[in-house]
Amino acid sequence: MPGPDFEAVVASYYEPLYRFAISLTRSEADACDLAQQTFYMWATKGHQLRDQSKVKSWLFTTLHRSFLESRRSETRFPHSELNEMDADLPVIAPAGARKLDAMQAVEALGKVDEVYRAPVALFYLEDWSYQEIADILEVPIGTVKSRMARGLAQLKLIFAGRSPARNQPGGPHE
Repeated sequence: MPGPDFEAVVASYYEPLYRFAISLTRSEADACDLAQQTFYMWATKGHQLRDQSKVKSWLFTTLHRSFLESRRSETRFPHSELNEMDADLPVIAPAGARKLDAMQAVEALGKVDEVYRAPVALFYLEDWSYQEIADILEVPIGTVKSRMARGLAQLKLIFAGRSPARNQPGGPHE
């Protein structure tokens, strides 16, 4: 049985995949590259998916894996200091938090530790359930809940105008 038409898949899922990618990368160009890479993988390997109801989940999982692989490469072969981006991100005062627009929210999310950012973005930007997030990130549901709590705690600090402590005890391996 043939799978969904490639153009139909792109039309249906490009926007949510791009939003997820930009929440992870904090860069429009990198988000475009990740989305394009994901659709390339779909074009070359999507026919192997047996359950066509899992297309969306397959795409998000593939994008997340590609993101993690690119981060591993950056860690092994760094191009610039990670701290360089911090000065470019706006500081959001508590009174301004009530008037956030979507881009400011994504920028604030970009300040959250990477390991906590993905579950928060999937839950709040893409409306995935905890179980779906666990499947996409390939971690237990308890880990998703823990990372959500820590990510939200970091967001509260960011909105209060304070920097979150990076990699707190019990951090990313939870």
